[in-house]
Amino acid sequence: MASASRAARAATVLAAVAVAALLAIPVALAAFSAQAQNEKDVITAAPDLTPPAITANVVSKSLGGVTGYVRKGGGYYVYANVSADTGNPASGLATVKANAAELTSGESAVTLTSGSYTASGTTYNFRSAELTANATVEGSKNYSVTATDNAGNANTASNTATVDNVVPTAKDIQTANVGGGTNGFAELGDTITYTFSEPIDPQSILAGWNGTSTNVVVRMVDNGLLGLPTGNDEVFVYNAANTATLPFGAVNMGRGDYVAGLLGGSINFGASGTKSTMVMSGSAITVTLGTEAAEGVLIGPTTAGGTGTMVWTPVATPYDRAGNVMATTAATESGAADKDF
Repeated sequence: MASASRAARAATVLAAVAVAALLAIPVALAAFSAQAQNEKDVITAAPDLTPPAITANVVSKSLGGVTGYVRKGGGYYVYANVSADTGNPASGLATVKANAAELTSGESAVTLTSGSYTASGTTYNFRSAELTANATVEGSKNYSVTATDNAGNANTASNTATVDNVVPTAKDIQTANVGGGTNGFAELGDTITYTFSEPIDPQSILAGWNGTSTNVVVRMVDNGLLGLPTGNDEVFVYNAANTATLPFGAVNMGRGDYVAGLLGGSINFGASGTKSTMVMSGSAITVTLGTEAAEGVLIGPTTAGGTGTMVWTPVATPYDRAGNVMATTAATESGAADKDF
């Protein structure tokens, strides 16, 4: 009897342990999201709970150059850098989409395609198709990029872009004499500053330029004859190779005695010797004269005999950060008439 009783109790304990073990199985399985099974083995995997990371995003006009600005009717792209899925295990990237509805009405789920793209010197691995801005009200507009993985985890990064629909204009033209130089005589170190109504995209002046100091050539043209100032002298800016004019337009010096030649012609600053340079700061581009060299018969710089007022006539080639093309309205030198350079 005693042995039978002990056997019964042992059976009861074993049954209780078995029930407890069975009850614990669903709890253990709940920690796993998926399983693969064959006849003898069960393999489980931890879930992907980590969303994709968006490390950078930007809006850039289709013309390239400065980013973050668009104009009504202008084309643009949305760029993003999305890092690889870091889930454990990684489920893979499903979609990258942009909400650009404040820039282009209705475009709230624009697909970005993977690849290698560059905007203003930065490389991105996703970009949208070209979109057209139709925002009529200027100012800062919101947009966002959302990356979603195959497990449904999503990450959204927000940013802003500026809508600018105003055409840039020429605002002022000024010169400055180098310290210790001769006023009224164009020479090494003198400067001429073109001021626009707003910042211009540097690449619209010179392809690939970012606004930092770069070499150019300045030409001062004598519109006189036989040494007589029959027409006002003019200033043009050329590329560093002195083969093509840069799109500043012409500056009428308001006098004809800054340069004089037997049969007209021009003098170059920076074609050899010390180079002329240009640099952009805000809405102004300042050009500094390099070494002077004649380009003509018996021609050279002369000292202006009196005061004058410069007039800058721009061309419709430069554009602002949003892609608005420059107006060609002339700008007259501000302030009292003076000797320039």
